[in-house]
Amino acid sequence: MSKAQKKLLRPRHRISLKKPLCVVLTVSVMSMLLICTHLFPRHGKSSSCHGLSSSRGCENALSALLPLHVRKLTTNEIAARAVVRDILRTPSFITQNSKISFLFLTHGTLPFELLWDEFFKGHEGKFSIYIHSSKKRPVHISPHFYDRDIRSDEVTWGRTSMFDAEKRLLVNALEDPDNQHFVLLSESCIPLHTFDYTYRYLLYSNVSFIESFVDPGPHGIGRHMEYMLPEITKEDFRKGSQWFTMKRQHAVIVMSDSLYYSKFRKYCGVSKPGIEGDKNCSADEHYLPTFFSKIDPMGISNWSVTCVDWSERKQHPKTYRAHEISLEFLKDVSAEEMSVHVTSLGEHGDELHWPCTWNGITRPCYLFARKFHPDALDTLINLFPNYTSTVV
Repeated sequence: MSKAQKKLLRPRHRISLKKPLCVVLTVSVMSMLLICTHLFPRHGKSSSCHGLSSSRGCENALSALLPLHVRKLTTNEIAARAVVRDILRTPSFITQNSKISFLFLTHGTLPFELLWDEFFKGHEGKFSIYIHSSKKRPVHISPHFYDRDIRSDEVTWGRTSMFDAEKRLLVNALEDPDNQHFVLLSESCIPLHTFDYTYRYLLYSNVSFIESFVDPGPHGIGRHMEYMLPEITKEDFRKGSQWFTMKRQHAVIVMSDSLYYSKFRKYCGVSKPGIEGDKNCSADEHYLPTFFSKIDPMGISNWSVTCVDWSERKQHPKTYRAHEISLEFLKDVSAEEMSVHVTSLGEHGDELHWPCTWNGITRPCYLFARKFHPDALDTLINLFPNYTSTVV
């Protein structure tokens, strides 16, 4: 056998086709996606490419399809994350001077001011009060509420003006460095426990009590708009009650955020020329749940400590009149250990349930409740000493 023949019969090293094949497949898939996006654009309000004067909307949509660890973050996202990270690293200091700030978002006079007066009595120096009245200046009958009104603007239900009012309350309360926890309340809210119980429950909790859950229905994820991409994807979108309590670090983060809130301010609850927003989207129901689910999901409870009754499945929650209130009813509400979250899925709204834990220990879910009619004041004052708890 000649040398040339021996050379031809030598075993050859196989060239691996895995890497070239992967490259070919990846390029093919991406090409198909781009071709389909071009040939079959999505129409209507959910399309970020439709009706825009540049390709930025399409870039955002395609960018949002990638996982976060693959998608290149925008400069604004990187800046926002850096700010949040530094604020969360700031330790909270609980001292003898630490206070809970009660933020009342009202239309006018507070009908349960005397009940709250009973709640606050004897605990001066451990709380502060701020009142935002959207329609008329309240007339106060309790000394705890005198001169506690802040500059207020008109508020429209379901619009970003609602959350703008909440931010005004927060920024006023943040001026006092002793305010370490912040509670948002309405004029129809009542306390369910003693002040001492509430103080310990909030101040020594390791989380903020912000409701956040996935509502797969039309009034949940169905309200997401592709204008919010790439920073807020449909998978990021959350829903929850506007009635929050939050630690000081979280309050500072909310006031420092302009990136994520701008998405809700521009497109949620509005319809502008050239930009079709969602009139049914309420920023107060989606902004905080979505924001904290993204930036600090382990730092929130995912349920609200304010009990609201949606059993009637109407646009607004049930309002309790005096004849519906009893000692047994109030004790049941204040002792409830299972939180309820109503979705917009199903004919009557499917419910999600999960237990409430305080620093890992099962505890009653609710510190406050709403909505109560003003005619219930005398009944509530008479029952208050009997239904409130004293031990946390």
